[in-house]
This record gives sequence, structure tokens and C-alpha cells, in this order.
Amino acid sequence: MVNKKKLRVALIFGGRSGEHEVSLMSARSVLSVLDASKYEVTQIGITREGQWLTGEDVIGKFENGKINDLERVILPAEPSRSSIFILRDTKLGEKFETLTVIDVFFPLLHGTFGEDGTIQGAFEMADVAYVGAGVVGSSVGMDKGIFKDVMRYRQIPTVDSIIVLRSEIEQDMSAMIEKAEKVSAYPLFTKPANLGSSVGVTKCHNRSDLQEGLMEAALYDRRILVERGVANVREIEVSVLGNDDPRASVPGEVLPSREFYSYESKYVDGTSGLIIPAPLPAEMTARIQDLAVQAYQAIDCAGMARVDFFVDKDTNEIYLNELNTIPGFTKISMYPKLWEASGMSYAALVDRLIELAMQRKAERDRTSHLYRSQA
Repeated sequence: MVNKKKLRVALIFGGRSGEHEVSLMSARSVLSVLDASKYEVTQIGITREGQWLTGEDVIGKFENGKINDLERVILPAEPSRSSIFILRDTKLGEKFETLTVIDVFFPLLHGTFGEDGTIQGAFEMADVAYVGAGVVGSSVGMDKGIFKDVMRYRQIPTVDSIIVLRSEIEQDMSAMIEKAEKVSAYPLFTKPANLGSSVGVTKCHNRSDLQEGLMEAALYDRRILVERGVANVREIEVSVLGNDDPRASVPGEVLPSREFYSYESKYVDGTSGLIIPAPLPAEMTARIQDLAVQAYQAIDCAGMARVDFFVDKDTNEIYLNELNTIPGFTKISMYPKLWEASGMSYAALVDRLIELAMQRKAERDRTSHLYRSQA
């Protein structure tokens, strides 16, 4: 019997965004189910300052702040070279040494510089396989303002909102408050346009809250979303999986312990409840699943996404809130829990995402070969 060659996977985590800790939690969970008989795993951690490091037990050292003995790592910089390199100091200066060849990169970088198309662009330039959405799907999914514009164009219902700039807030706060108040009556939400995990999000009940919310969101992004707060809603989430033919999981319902599903209730105190599957009429479940797949395809998403909805308790109107292309991926996160409820285990889900990454790369190679044959 011939032993099947192990697939070489680079797990990338940490990063420069406000979701650095969440990324470590997701990576820890994924690492725990990567079957050692099938995968040879290289851990790559990115510090808050943007330094890329590798070595033994990178996750543990990042969690404990003991990264001094880790080595700097460099991604492949040209097509068809899927090796990663370490950068070592020698008496003759810095020297590149090949560390290993990588078959597929698995980024678990939530938020900016990881979920927004930046690292995906690097992967594309290097022509390597990677898990998740490409440049377009990642960048549009990440930017809440542009994403909502695309949804409106596709006639997918979403909550009223506007984008204001940090420079506008700094120049004339009063004018921005007046502009924001035209979106709707209070409550309003202020959010960084390019972030996730509820970081920098404020529910505003009055002008004082709004001013504080605008300033808070501006700490995280130069573009700030101001959104109508639907007063009496259910928060419903759906997981989507696939490339050209995606499918949606059963929906789940979030029961926030605070005024909204905040960062603290997600990752700190863990007090929010989840109901899986969500108790919804069959026709509403089907409608939400269909809208989730429509949104996924509209921005050319791939691999995975979690799609979040509001359902107005008074009118039963459905609003698509946002789409996360690298959702929280701990074992207790909604994305894998929804697939578990749909019949796919956490380990099987990770395997499937790696398969989808390889399929997506094969499809890109078809395009490259066609181009070369015509040149």
C-alpha cells in the first residue's frame, strides 16, 4: 500500500487588526483538528506590528507574548514558487533559506490586513492556493459601505445607512451629526466600515452617544458607517460554504446578553445565547438561505462566509446586515456550529475548506493555461 503524500498547510494568524486575539483563538481551534496523518502544518504568526514569524508552537508563543526565539518568514514572491523562506542574520548579513514548500495557505486573519483582500492579493501574485474568498470577494465583503451598495443594487434588502469620513468628523463634527441624524430616528449604530467582531461598534440613543460613537469608530477606520437601528429585531446568521455552487447551512439565532451582539458577549464573557437551528417558519428559513447565497455570489465569494441578518419582530421583514468572509472559527463560533447542526463536523469542515482552496487554484490554473496558449 502506497502512503498518500501529506498536504502541506500554512496556518496564518494574528495580524495587525483589532481582531488579533480572535484570530489566535480561531487558529488554535483549527490546528486542533488538522489530522497529522493528512497534513504537515507550518504555523505563521503575524505580530501587531506586521512582522511575520515562524518556528515551534507559534500560537502558544503569541498567546504568551514569548516570541523572541521565533524566526522571520517570507512568503513566496513570484508565481510557481510555493516555498516559504526564513530570514536569518549571519556574519555576512541577512540570508534567505528555504523553510518548506506549501501546498495551501489557510489564513485566519480576521479584519483589516487579512480579511479585506490585502493578503489575498499577495497570494494571487504568488499564484498559490489559499482558503477563502479572493481579492474582490474579500474587499467588498469587508467594506460595509460598499457591500451594502452592492446589496441594494441586487435588490437584497438591507438597513438604511450612510458612510462618513474621519476627516469630515474632524473638520466639522456638528455637520456630521446632522448628516447622520437624517438616516433615521434614534437609535443609530456607528461602525468602522472595515472591521468585524463588533469592534468599534456603538449603539447611539442620542446626540451625545452619536458623537462618542463616531469618534470611537474613527479610531479603527477612516470610513465610518452610520446605520439605522432597527428597534425590535431577531439576529439570524447563516453559514455558506462552496465556490461556484455554494450552499447554506441551517440558520441560527443570536440572543444577545447586552444591547447588541458586542465583542464582549462574543469573546469575553460568552454570555450571549445561540439557538440552532433558529425557530423560524420554513418559508422564512428558505428565504434567508436564498438571500445568503445570493449575497455570496454577488461579490464572487469563495470557500466560506457567515451571512448575518436582522428580522423585524413586528413586521417579519428581513434585512441582510453583513457578510464575513473569514468568520470567527473557534469550535464555539457560529460558523462551524451551524455546519455541525447541518451534518458536517468541525474537522470535516476544515478538510472541505482546504479541498475548496485546491479546487479554486485548479480553476485559476485553467485560466492561466488558456491565456498562455493564446499568447
